[in-house]
Amino acid sequence: MQQHTIAMMNLPIIRAMLAAFIAILTLMPTTLNAAQKGGAMTFELTSPAFRHGEPIPEQYTCEGRNISPPLAWKNLPKGTKSLVLIVDDPDAPDPAAPKFTWVHWVLYNIPPETTELAEGAGNRPAEAGMLEGFSSWNRGGYGGPCPPIGTHRYFFKLYALDTVLDDMLSPLKADIEAAMQGHILSEAVMMGTYKKKGN
Repeated sequence: MQQHTIAMMNLPIIRAMLAAFIAILTLMPTTLNAAQKGGAMTFELTSPAFRHGEPIPEQYTCEGRNISPPLAWKNLPKGTKSLVLIVDDPDAPDPAAPKFTWVHWVLYNIPPETTELAEGAGNRPAEAGMLEGFSSWNRGGYGGPCPPIGTHRYFFKLYALDTVLDDMLSPLKADIEAAMQGHILSEAVMMGTYKKKGN
């Protein structure tokens, strides 16, 4: 009798514990899915001019004004000390038989408090604190898509680093990539395409 009374007295506690356990199980898939998808904390690079996978507007190419598109990013990983931007085309010269990667823009030591690059930023002297590398045209700054044949892909790659790189005096992309080794916290990528008129 006494054992039955004790069990009855504990019944509300047991029910509360079961309810809490069921609630946790119900929430778990949502929490896991958010983590798997990166949730709101995913390091992300976007452009208001075009979406990932879409054609790059003509004004940002050699057939237009040949200026760099506007770029924006968010959710830098904790500990970011600087950013590196590399824009390149792995489909040169012909997407059907690519032989090399053409580099369109290299910008490094972008301050971590920076959240965007305005349209045409790559066609002006680098802003304070930022340094330029050399493109495949053997010069600094941005050069727009100008594919000789077919539709090419242009990758805008933004790297968050745990360090500030030394001034390498107009380095090439390979120099920057070597200097970044062991310092990359995260990478955000967006891609645009372009095909010249008549190709």
